[in-house]
Formats: sequence, structure tokens, C-alpha cells
Amino acid sequence: MDIKALIAQMTLEEKAGLCSGDDFWHTKAVERLGIPRTMVSDGPHGLRKQDEEADHLGINDSIKAVCFPTACATAASFDPDMIRAMVKKLNGET
Repeated sequence: MDIKALIAQMTLEEKAGLCSGDDFWHTKAVERLGIPRTMVSDGPHGLRKQDEEADHLGINDSIKAVCFPTACATAASFDPDMIRAMVKKLNGET
């Protein structure tokens, strides 16, 4: 897929819609170009999601999810064995 060509076909409103979103957790679809509505996450080190009836501010409970310490926090531990164990867990190893 040629992403640059796809973006070149988008209107300014469609591009802004990808940034502003359809709702709190989803981008707007661009159906005429086959770009689906996509769920986004609120952090680079895990995923937090609330169900449709939630407040979407993070005040109420979230759906069970995974979250890991930030990379700088794990590096600051100076514990290579802990990092290796975390990577194994991420990869589904025991």
C-alpha cells in the first residue's frame, strides 16, 4: 500500500478527522478510501480501555488490560535479569 499516495487523496477534513477522532477511543473512518475506524491507546507502555458505558476520563474502572513500566524506569532499575524476565513474559515464554 502506498501511504503517501493515500494521504495525497485525503481532504484536509479527512486528515483532521484522523487526529481529532470519531469518539474518545477511535479515529474517524475514511470510507471512500477504505480507511477503517481504528481504536487507539492512551499510552506507549500498555493498553487501557473502558467499555462503552464508561466516563472515558479514566475515573471509573477499566477493562482488564496490560501495562508495563516505562522503558526509562526499567533501565533505571539497573537490573538486567529483571529486564530479561520482563521480555520473556512479553514474548509468552516461561
